[in-house]
Amino acid sequence: MEFSKILINWYLQNKRELPWRKTNDPFKIWLSEIMLQQTRVEQGMPYYFRFIVAFPTVFDLAAASQQEVLKLWQGLGYYSRARNLHDTAKYVSNELGGKFPDSYKGLLKLKGIGDYTASAIASICYDEPVAVVDGNVYRVLARYFGSATPINSSEGIKEFKALATELLDRDNPSAFNQALMEFGALQCKPKNPLCVTCPFNNSCLALRDNRISELPVKLKKGKIRHRYFNYLVFNSEENTTLLHQRKGKGIWNGLYEFPLIETEKQLTAAEFLSEEELQQKVGANAVVRLYNEKPVVHKLSHQHIYARFWIIEPQKVFENAIPISKIAKYPVPVLIQNFLNEYEPADY
Repeated sequence: MEFSKILINWYLQNKRELPWRKTNDPFKIWLSEIMLQQTRVEQGMPYYFRFIVAFPTVFDLAAASQQEVLKLWQGLGYYSRARNLHDTAKYVSNELGGKFPDSYKGLLKLKGIGDYTASAIASICYDEPVAVVDGNVYRVLARYFGSATPINSSEGIKEFKALATELLDRDNPSAFNQALMEFGALQCKPKNPLCVTCPFNNSCLALRDNRISELPVKLKKGKIRHRYFNYLVFNSEENTTLLHQRKGKGIWNGLYEFPLIETEKQLTAAEFLSEEELQQKVGANAVVRLYNEKPVVHKLSHQHIYARFWIIEPQKVFENAIPISKIAKYPVPVLIQNFLNEYEPADY
């Protein structure tokens, strides 16, 4: 098809030299694809290199502890990706002898792998003719075909998968899929796309109808939840502190943080100091100081966290305390890491 020829020709002339494009090793392709979900290439590449050095094979990744994996992942966000990555590595190593499934349907059975990732691995590693649809592809197709169907609706997911499949170069699915994603990243960008030099500017319906800025259409997210976190930063005379691991299905599962008191609203210092839960956590006669009057605002996709840190000088010894110097070994949310980067215990 003319579209695929033009696209692949553009790709060969304009593609970025990325490390995972120099291999068809499914382990490395899988790792890169998981990392680049909801992450820019520039942000994800240093993590990719660190993981490859730490875990050269799927067996090495499987043998690591979850804490090691989360620590290396720290800062990339969406930590369920890291937990699923680790679980899948263990499954592939222990149950499949270290060999990834060699088909789209087989890959779909692995934890953390959906349509997009299965299509990418299957086409890039095994030349299976399955179309990839990611954020970049949605944008290119919505503009090229002038489609206002919301890309995050069930109808849109089906429509754009069908369009990508129709355009797919079945003789060269690997190059086609990578070309279409790269085209969206470099040429048909979200803002200020390079329409003047676009090889499809004579056939793009959005450009013809002056609708580039309107497409693609995306349904608005639900209401943002606002949460108020009060972290208790224990700083004992022995230079020890307390860290707790987050459990359950909420945010940051598996990561560590200081003891937390969450309130329904932001309290004044006097109101917080009178909280019964605070007294129970810090013990009698503890000295409590507010570190930051203005909350640190940490924005996630569906919630905004307003965090304040309280420095605690306890009068009792906690059995599960750890040396402050050891905190760096624990995987923590970016919110906590940013605090640690500026906090100097000696000042308190």
